Amino acid sequence: MSSGKYGSLIKQARKLENQNSGQEATIPDKAVNLSIKVPMSLRRHWVSEAKRQGTTLTAVITEALSHRFGQPETE
Repeated sequence: MSSGKYGSLIKQARKLENQNSGQEATIPDKAVNLSIKVPMSLRRHWVSEAKRQGTTLTAVITEALSHRFGQPETE
């Protein structure tokens, strides 16, 4: 049925889904990449400014997105 490169991963996911049987999954939030295309000159400027201020672009972007859109509601 599910063979190939992702077969075992799919089987594990289905097994976890069956174990939870209607309960919300307790899988912790995993960090993932968020990619955007920007001009190289802007990226260089932003990286150098972030270093100068002792922060990272990840921290700045995360803060900006949280400020703009907020955090998801949790139950």
